[in-house]
Amino acid sequence: MWRKQEALLKAAVDLKIARRKAGLEGTDRSADPALDLPENHLFFVAHPHVLTLGKSGHEEHVVASPERLIELGVSYYPINRGGDITYHGPGQLVGYPILDLEQFFTDIGKYMRCLEEAIIRTCGEYGVEAERIEGLTGVWVDADKGFGARKIAALGVKCSRWVTMHGFAFNLNTDLDFFDLIVPCGIGDRGVTSLARECGRSIDEAQVQAHMLRHLTDIFGWKLVRVD
Repeated sequence: MWRKQEALLKAAVDLKIARRKAGLEGTDRSADPALDLPENHLFFVAHPHVLTLGKSGHEEHVVASPERLIELGVSYYPINRGGDITYHGPGQLVGYPILDLEQFFTDIGKYMRCLEEAIIRTCGEYGVEAERIEGLTGVWVDADKGFGARKIAALGVKCSRWVTMHGFAFNLNTDLDFFDLIVPCGIGDRGVTSLARECGRSIDEAQVQAHMLRHLTDIFGWKLVRVD
């Protein structure tokens, strides 16, 4: 999935460079189909057990030994997104938007807040009040309770010439014990949670994906073409 994202990002960046050389700016249209605007993509995926370390991360935030990771079947990769260490695994909804932000707005902070907003709205569909915490990226339950706040979704992105990759990881039916292997996102004084834990029941993951897609579409004003 990371290679696919990289390939799509490179294709979009190369196209934007070619458009600029042809005198096209921003969302200018071209009579040449080869110079049309880059396509935007959204992937929803579920990963096997894996730890990923962002560019600003610290390896010491992996607290489990390499032997313990092997024993549990957990892979570990340094990758090129922002942020610190995080866990991906079964029961998590991971979303990777590959977007040309020049077609929407050129503000990476606003982009992150839009992703968070879609997750906050989706939590609301289940009666879970989720919020942001000023100065921290992600979505939190009991955000106003200081050290009692619990992260339900993590975000980390890469942006090159306003084309994004990576995205968000939303804990649905996630086995939260795997977060004990790390200092999640480098934040050691707050916990993690899942939608299942907050609701006290198993969550229909396909239903959550449908809610997320609807809220993202509303927030960004997308026109969707579904590709399975």
